[in-house]
Amino acid sequence: METLTSSFKDIIKQALSKSKAVSKVTEENVFQEGNSEIRPMLDHMAKTFLLPGSRINGMENLRELCRLNREGNSCLLLLEHYSNLDLTLFDYLVRQEDGGKELADRLVAIAGMKLTEDNPVVAAFASAYSRIVIYPSRSLAELDPERDKDELFRSASINRAATRALIRTKESGRIVLVFPSGTRYRPWDPSSKRGVREIDSYVRIFDYMCLVAINGEILHVRQGDMMEDSVSKDVVTLTAGNVVSTKAFREEIRKKAGTSGSEDKKQVVVDAVMDRLEDMHIAGETERQKLINGAL
Repeated sequence: METLTSSFKDIIKQALSKSKAVSKVTEENVFQEGNSEIRPMLDHMAKTFLLPGSRINGMENLRELCRLNREGNSCLLLLEHYSNLDLTLFDYLVRQEDGGKELADRLVAIAGMKLTEDNPVVAAFASAYSRIVIYPSRSLAELDPERDKDELFRSASINRAATRALIRTKESGRIVLVFPSGTRYRPWDPSSKRGVREIDSYVRIFDYMCLVAINGEILHVRQGDMMEDSVSKDVVTLTAGNVVSTKAFREEIRKKAGTSGSEDKKQVVVDAVMDRLEDMHIAGETERQKLINGAL
C-alpha cells in the first residue's frame, strides 16, 4: 500500500526545507499567508495521481462567485471533505480553468490547528495555502472544564483572534473556503459527515455562497498519523453548484424548520447545507462513473 510518506519522500524533504510554518498557534498568528514555494510540490502530488478526465464541473458558477466578490460582495465556498488533499485538488483543478487563477488567488481557507501542531510535514504542506487557523469545536468538545482550564482559555483566545481575522479577510476582497463538516469523512465514524453548527454563523455573515461536491479520491484517510494515509490514482471531479444568496438560503431553511422552541435553528441550517452537498455528491458520482466507463 502506497502512502504519502512512501510515495513522496523527496518532496517531503523539500517541503520541510522550505517550510515557514509555525509550530504553535497563538492569537498572534491565526492568519497565515500561503507559502508559494510549497504549492508546486502539492501540485505535483495532484498531477501524479489524478487520472485523465479529472475536472471542475460548474466552473461558470465559480466565475460568477469571483465576479460578485470582485464587485465588493463577501463570498463563501463550502466544500465536502474527504482528505487532506481536498484543498490541493480544488486549487489545482480550478487553476487549469479560464478565470480560475483569480479565484484561487483570492482564497483563504479555514483550517483546524491540528494541521499546524500535530506533524511538521503536514504543517509544511498546509502552509502552502492562505488560511485562518481556528480551535475546532470537535476538539473543544474533548476538553474537560476542570482538567483543561488552561487549554480552554487558549482556545477562546485563538478563536476570538480568528473571528477578527475572518472579518478582516471577508472585508478585504478575499473568498473564504470552509469545510462544513469540520473534519475529513471517516467511514467508520458516520458522525464525521455531519456539519458543525457554527457553520450557520459563516452563512449568516456572508453575502453569497457556493457549494462544492467532491467525487473520487487520491488520498484515503486511515486511522493514525495523517502522513500514513494511502494514495491511489483516480478520476476526481469537483462540482460547483449555483451561487446563492446566503440570506435567502438561511431564511428559507429556518422558515421551513418552523418556530418550535426545541428546534436548533443553527443546526437546521447546517444540516440543509450538508443535505445539498450529499445530493450533489450522489449526482456527481453518477456522472463520474459515466466518465470513467466512457474513458475505458
